[in-house]
Amino acid sequence: MRVVITGATGNAGTSLLRALGDAPEVEAILGLARRCPEADFAKTTFATADVAGDDLVPHFRGADVVVHLAWLIQPSRDLAITRRANVDGSRRVFEAAGEAGVPALVYASSVGAYSPGPKDRRVDESWPTDGISSSFYSRQKSEVERLLDRFEAEFPDTRTVRLRPGLIFKDAAASGIRRLFAGPLVPTSLLRPSLIPVVPDTPGLRFQAVHSLDIGRAYALAVTGDARGAFNVAAEPVLDPPELGRLLGARPIPVPPAALRGAAKLSWKAGLQPTPPGWADMALGVPLLDTSRARRDLGWEPRHTAGEALLELIEGMRQSKGAETPPLSPKTGGLLRVREFLTGIGRTSR
Repeated sequence: MRVVITGATGNAGTSLLRALGDAPEVEAILGLARRCPEADFAKTTFATADVAGDDLVPHFRGADVVVHLAWLIQPSRDLAITRRANVDGSRRVFEAAGEAGVPALVYASSVGAYSPGPKDRRVDESWPTDGISSSFYSRQKSEVERLLDRFEAEFPDTRTVRLRPGLIFKDAAASGIRRLFAGPLVPTSLLRPSLIPVVPDTPGLRFQAVHSLDIGRAYALAVTGDARGAFNVAAEPVLDPPELGRLLGARPIPVPPAALRGAAKLSWKAGLQPTPPGWADMALGVPLLDTSRARRDLGWEPRHTAGEALLELIEGMRQSKGAETPPLSPKTGGLLRVREFLTGIGRTSR
């Protein structure tokens, strides 16, 4: 089996490379990325390709499966760039897969594609995927879901899979996650549970997470198996204020949703961090996921709890950990994070 992966050097991509490297069915992997990494992965060769502009058909020809993971989180202040990469780039990936006659296509969707939903029960994959309107990330994930619907209708013989995971954490992605969501001003040396005295107890602040290595295994099962359709993927337990307080040894304090969103909006508008307030809206709005189908039809079970994944991420941020790929390397931000300041906080992709 030959597998091609777009966005192979990111958080989920590097975990998928590890999982596929251990899969006996997989003989060769082609990793596509805008910048090739220094790191080596079993069975893997890398090629430079931008899904938004390069010809992808030659890379896809002869592949048994294409996995589309490429996605831009930043720049959050230039949505023309993110839309070109995420929506137009995904359309180009799907079109190239169809033209190349790829037998199977696996796409990285997200919990963020879902419409607002309940926090007191779980929803399955039939919940609407119209997104959270105030979040550019959610809107774009929803739009790509519609593109994939059209691809499935046009190419019914192509085995198509879409995974909708919760938040994805691992220590090897800690530096990259910190750059994307927190920015250069966060003093990561202070990120330790003993120095986090309180957590916000905000109505609706209940979310799910999964360890990156576990999501890599889920993608690998989608690649090597015969499953079709959509799959929710997340680990237990749900991370709500009481559970966050227990994990961090912190006290939940009441914070109204408007205050949480207002703090995110003010700090983003002031250029103090790169995450717009739509991310808070998405966290408070998306439903909790029922993962029964992934466990039953993919045969997937997480090896890490959601809490373990979160604590690993926090410790990885404190130690400035990362992998030797451009999206994840601690060196990407430059000495004293100077490149992050020079490129602007949320203004330019890195």
